[in-house]
Amino acid sequence: MSQPATHSIANFIWGIADDVLRDIYVRGKYRDVILPMTVIRRLDALLEPTKEAVLKMKQQLDAVNIANQSAPLYQASGQAFYNTSPFTLRDLKARAKSQQLKADFEAYLDGFSTNVQEILDKFKFRNQIPHMVENDILGNVIEKFLDTSINLSSKPILDVNGNEKLPALDNHAMGTVFEELIRRFNEENNEEAGEHFTPRDVVKLMADLIFLPIADQIQSGTYLVYDGACGTGGMLTVAEERLQELAKAHRKEVSTHLYGQECQPETYAICKADLLLKGEGEEAMNIKFGSTLSADAYPSQEFDFMLSNPPYGKSWKTDLERMGGKDKLKDARFSIQHGDDPEFTMLTRSSDGQLMFLVNKLMKMKNNTPLGSRIAQVHNGSSLFTGDAGQGESNIRRWVIENDWLEAIIALPENTFYNTGIATYIWVLTNRKPSHKKGKVQLIDASNWYVPLRKNLGKKNCEFSDEHMKMICDLLIDFRETEQSKIFPNQAFGYSKITVERPLRLQVDLSAENLSKFCRTCGKEGESDLADFISAFAKEKGATSFNNYNEFIKLFEEHADKVQLKLTKKRKDLIRNELATIDENAEPVIKKAHKPGKVTPNPLEGLYELIIDGKKCVVEHEADSNLRDTEQVLLIEEGGIEAFFKREVQPYTSDAWMDASKTQIGYEISFTKHFYKPIKMRSLGEINKDILSLEAETEGLLLQIIGKVD
Repeated sequence: MSQPATHSIANFIWGIADDVLRDIYVRGKYRDVILPMTVIRRLDALLEPTKEAVLKMKQQLDAVNIANQSAPLYQASGQAFYNTSPFTLRDLKARAKSQQLKADFEAYLDGFSTNVQEILDKFKFRNQIPHMVENDILGNVIEKFLDTSINLSSKPILDVNGNEKLPALDNHAMGTVFEELIRRFNEENNEEAGEHFTPRDVVKLMADLIFLPIADQIQSGTYLVYDGACGTGGMLTVAEERLQELAKAHRKEVSTHLYGQECQPETYAICKADLLLKGEGEEAMNIKFGSTLSADAYPSQEFDFMLSNPPYGKSWKTDLERMGGKDKLKDARFSIQHGDDPEFTMLTRSSDGQLMFLVNKLMKMKNNTPLGSRIAQVHNGSSLFTGDAGQGESNIRRWVIENDWLEAIIALPENTFYNTGIATYIWVLTNRKPSHKKGKVQLIDASNWYVPLRKNLGKKNCEFSDEHMKMICDLLIDFRETEQSKIFPNQAFGYSKITVERPLRLQVDLSAENLSKFCRTCGKEGESDLADFISAFAKEKGATSFNNYNEFIKLFEEHADKVQLKLTKKRKDLIRNELATIDENAEPVIKKAHKPGKVTPNPLEGLYELIIDGKKCVVEHEADSNLRDTEQVLLIEEGGIEAFFKREVQPYTSDAWMDASKTQIGYEISFTKHFYKPIKMRSLGEINKDILSLEAETEGLLLQIIGKVD
């Protein structure tokens, strides 16, 4: 069927809402009636020719008490669904009394097979029936869908002379009509459309990104396509169509099977209904309801091609709790070891689970086929950089890049999607990189490639043209650098997060005022003998301060031994907390001293050679947490961490060292860093010229405003 014909049918169905539902439903709720009724009418039209055969088969099966009747009823209907009620919609059209119509219509719905029942339940269509009956519009709605000016049947409508009056509506055309209705309703409700509806231009681009680079490698056979956040199923069907086109162009015969999962009831129903209307009943069985994260419908399945637009910026806390929480999570998809890190985690913060969907796909890649798996997934900018080294988001990026799965990331124009104006990106991944791409990642900036829409659709004000999509795919396939395409080694996105420590420097204040305060504190803590001892110690030493905390403690311990005062940890902490203060001019506090020969001095690690009591030893200084800092050192840093530390840290803080036990590996990707173009600053001459020009324009203006002063 031609595009104008399908568009005309979609317009007619769209018009039913305004004709019948206006003032009964608010505009945003029209879809609650129109979408399920479109499904029902199409199924009804397809079942009309075999209605008698189904009823006869049902009677025979009941007569011999066969419980499982689905298979023979499917066979009798000739479809992937059936209806065993005695009614068709045309039978119900004649019902005059609204209550009889309600009872018969509900009986008609109850006669559908379980797959259709599930769709109706997820649409919550039965909830609409009392409202339509109460407002006396149910009959009108049915009558409108039976209008003879449109044909939702798979057979043509003939006139009295046997000539074709209305063409048949094949499954593909019906799917097109249904998708057009979905698109319009999503645009009407654009505040929520982005949650399950990806613009068609973006979907087409994603399909091309996963298929075109390997188009000449596709062989005749069966391929599995998966979307773990399938929404209304648009990505799956577009991907299937594109794969079939490319296979046909290369003279290959391929069979595709679609798999998906969706957690929103209505969008799940739309997806299954769309596949049924397209005649893909078996594929509809592969669309599962539930959360991909906490209730994976395909835990052991692997797929050839995967694409998705998962929710971003949306909490997955409920899923996390269902999975046992961070401490008890046992899901094999998210519990792995990597990089000899026993604490490696791939759990993102519960406020945003978009990268978790990516991990789910990567765990479903095929590893034993020539093509492996190819993935395209939409993300917002946070997936590029959110999460510090060692945290879930950074670890996922590390896992992906170090396994060399990331092929490219494409930056899309702002305002590409219906419900968000923020920057979005398509990640392209594969476990079968060609040799010339191994160990490398391509960044493509397509943020300025778009054509404006004549009318905004929500926040969407632009789209890709076919030429733009071809330019993007050509860059990916050719793998070349241009102003919009940059190629980097994998390590360019990794860094070591090092912890820079500086020594704690304490001076001890034994002034009369400070001792008096210390004694009061000791009294409260029940340590009056310690207070007396400190006072006597200060008097004997005749010192009001010590610039070396280690020397003070040594002398203090010696005197304590003489009077047999036991220095417990509590007493030492009390002395340090009350009498010692940080002083940048004091000597560093020694944490531990090692015998020479056992530990090698290394200032970079905080190990210094020192003479104590005439003996050479190697000491570790205690770190001052207030002076602790971190630095990010790129993995591609020439000379590594040591060269960076000597160049960027030691010249400014000579007493600093690195705590190697705290070093962590992180990964982040910055488009701004690689594609930002600073605005050229104006010269002073140009600015001066503009100022003089403005002065000339405003000359005498003040006089005109306030008038001449005598």
